[in-house]
Amino acid sequence: MTDESLIFEGLKVLDVGSWIAGPVAATMLADRGAEVIKVEEPVNGDGYRQYALLPFTPTADVNYTWAMDARNKRSLSLNLKTEAAMDILKRLISECDIYLSNQPLPLRALLKLNYEDIKHLNPRMIYASLTPYGEVGPDSNNEAFDLVAYWNRSGLMNHMRPANIEPVQALAGMGDHPTAVAMYASIVTALLQRERTGKGSMAYTSLLANGLWSASCFGQAQFANADFSTVANQRLTSALYQTKDERWLQLNMVRGEDQFDQLLIAIEAFEILGDDRFTTLEARMAHAEELTESLRAIFITRTSDEWLSLLREENALPIERVANFEDVQHDPHLPLNKMISPPIDDEVGIDFIINDPVNVEGVRKIGAKKAPANGEHSHEVLTEMGFSDAEIKSFKANGVI
Repeated sequence: MTDESLIFEGLKVLDVGSWIAGPVAATMLADRGAEVIKVEEPVNGDGYRQYALLPFTPTADVNYTWAMDARNKRSLSLNLKTEAAMDILKRLISECDIYLSNQPLPLRALLKLNYEDIKHLNPRMIYASLTPYGEVGPDSNNEAFDLVAYWNRSGLMNHMRPANIEPVQALAGMGDHPTAVAMYASIVTALLQRERTGKGSMAYTSLLANGLWSASCFGQAQFANADFSTVANQRLTSALYQTKDERWLQLNMVRGEDQFDQLLIAIEAFEILGDDRFTTLEARMAHAEELTESLRAIFITRTSDEWLSLLREENALPIERVANFEDVQHDPHLPLNKMISPPIDDEVGIDFIINDPVNVEGVRKIGAKKAPANGEHSHEVLTEMGFSDAEIKSFKANGVI
C-alpha cells in the first residue's frame, strides 16, 4: 500500500439490504475504498430513499439521509422474484468478498439466500447478517426497526425517563447507526480471520444485542440481581436546570466537595452552602429533591450565556449547555476532528456530511460522493459482468432490472 491507497481498495461488497443498520456498514467499507454494489428492487428501491421526504421529518431541498448513508455506492436494480435476477446475483456472489444482508430471515429462506444456501458459491465470502433479534430463537423471524428492537426490547426506553413520565420514543436511526458500526467491526474481524485461515465465514450482529450493550451498565446490574431502589433519588446526576432563555444547563461534571462549594459560591447560593441538609454528599443525596428545586430557582434567573460566562469562563467549572442541533452544526470541534467533512462531489448538495466514528492513523477515507439513484449503475455493472446491450435491454423489458 502507498500513502494514497485505500485500505479496502479492490474489496467487492454486495449490499443486499435496506434502511440503515446493515447498509451503513457497507457505506463504512465504501468510505475506505471498497467497491460496493447496492442491490435494490426495481422502481421503488430501498424504502429509506423516502425517509427524508416523509411529513414528520425535517424539510430540506436535498434528500439528506440518503446522501449521508448511501454515499460512495453503485446501485443495481434486481427483481429477485425472477430467475434471471437470481442468476445475476449468484454470479456476483461468486466473485464478492462480502455479502451483506438485513433482509428478514423468512425472506432469505424463501429466496434461498441464507448463508448455508449460498456459501458453496464462494467459500472465501464473508456473509454479514444483521437481524433485529438474533439468528435463532422464537423471535428471530420477527421484523423490527431500532425503535423496537434496540430502544425498547433492551430496556433503554423504559429506563431513560424520569419517574412518573411516560416512555419516550428514540430519534430515528439512533440505534441503527451504532449497530452499523458493530456490523462493520464484525466484518473486519471476519476479514482478519479469512486472512489467517483462507476461509470465509458468517459475521453477524443484531439491533437487540447492541441495545443491550448500550444499556449494559444497568442491564448488567439486573443480571447481578442488584437492588434498583437505591437509584430512586440520584437526582444530582440526572437533574437539568432551565435558564431564563429557556435553555438548559448540565452539571454532571461538577464532582467533589470543592467543586460543589465553588459552584454554590459562584452563584451566590450561600443559604444552600450553610444548610445542614447539603453539607455532605450523603446529605445531598438524601435531600436531592430539595436541593434540585433550590438550584432550579436560581438558574432560572439568568440566561444560559450569562451562566456559562460566569461559571465556565470565570470560574473554570465544567458546566455544559444542553445542545440543540443548531449548536451541533456550528461546533468547531466537529470539522477539526473530522467528525464532519465537506463532500467531494458538488452534486451532493450539502456543505458537510457526518462521518462514521471509526478512525485509524494512516487509514484514509474518501469524501462523500453522490448517493446513487435506484438502478443508476445497472447497465454499467451488467456490462462489466459481460452482458451485451441486447441482453440488458431484454432484462429491462422482462422486469428483471
